[in-house]
Amino acid sequence: MRFDLKVIASWVEEGARVLDLGCGTGSLLEHLVKDKGVRGTGIEHDEEKVGKGIGRGLAVVHGDLVEEIGDYPDGQFDYVILSQTLMQVADPAGLIRRMLRVGRRGIVSFPNFARLGNRMHLLMRGRAPVSRNLPYEWYDTPNIRVITLADFRRFCRVQGFAIQREEAVISLDPAEGRTVRFWPNLRATHGIYMLGD
Repeated sequence: MRFDLKVIASWVEEGARVLDLGCGTGSLLEHLVKDKGVRGTGIEHDEEKVGKGIGRGLAVVHGDLVEEIGDYPDGQFDYVILSQTLMQVADPAGLIRRMLRVGRRGIVSFPNFARLGNRMHLLMRGRAPVSRNLPYEWYDTPNIRVITLADFRRFCRVQGFAIQREEAVISLDPAEGRTVRFWPNLRATHGIYMLGD
């Protein structure tokens, strides 16, 4: 399991009700269900990934997460998770409002575009960075925006989203990583935020 997902899993209380938006093949949900007794549901648009999630015995809905989340009643979940998908959403503020309508807390993670390696790549090569954490060329990326930790904090302040918890991490190996406290916007590969009241 990816390191950012391990951090997210550590934030989720045992027995909680969880909705995982863009759940992929369900590795986080499977961990939460088996190890924390979570009642979890996932939404994924990639049909092959949905099949793999269902094959793991998970409840995964096939569809567009922005549309599907509208079908859930207020307060249905304790946590709504959006891991490394915010960059692909057309209306991030609208989606986070929907997350906080159907869940008590929202957890969002994304790659930090302001990381020193990305800045140096752009400065020295004059090209959009491609790395393990940003693996796409500009012409084939599913991401429609890039985000930095500083941008996301400002976005939350402007939109009125309260940050309850945050973690900046360096994860150069997908399964390994560590927290970074000194100059996080310059050093972290990923930001992980818990939003709520």
